[in-house]
Amino acid sequence: MTSPENPVEPDEVTPEAVAEESAAAPAGPDDAAQAEVVDGAPSSKEAELTADLQRVSAEFANYRKRTAREVVDARAAGKAFVVGELLVVLDDLDRARGHGDLEAGPLKSVSDKLDGVLKGLGLEPFGAEGDEFDPSIHEAVQHEGDGADPVLGAVLRQGYQIDGKVIRNAMVAVTDRPADAPGESAQGDS
Repeated sequence: MTSPENPVEPDEVTPEAVAEESAAAPAGPDDAAQAEVVDGAPSSKEAELTADLQRVSAEFANYRKRTAREVVDARAAGKAFVVGELLVVLDDLDRARGHGDLEAGPLKSVSDKLDGVLKGLGLEPFGAEGDEFDPSIHEAVQHEGDGADPVLGAVLRQGYQIDGKVIRNAMVAVTDRPADAPGESAQGDS
């Protein structure tokens, strides 16, 4: 125990005690060899411990980077899941808007707020009539024409994406581009 007169614990080693012991001990050949090792290159044990420390430090840095990526990915997946579940509500509001039920009133306010929140989360609609048909993002349920220059004829269900990732394909009817309408393939044939 410590007391005001003796603030040092009995098992504690003080610098004064180490100095007294080293002065009392005779200098032998081992001390000279240790002095050379300390002054020269690190010993193999020190090199091994240094390599272990560097490896563990690199592993920890990689762990931190990986967990940061996993957190970002988990947030994005959670956001996409919640927004995906709300798409059926958004579809109902779009149908109500098409019937004129959202011209005024409290339902219009709710619809506008929901649209604003979803846009704030990064939700973007795609698949407008006349767009080029892309089978990776459009689900064709009907096709008219020979398929030479397919475009979207009618959009049966709006497609949506968040941050460039498709969360729901657009359900569309595909038609051929009218001959009198300028298109990429018509310009390329000239």
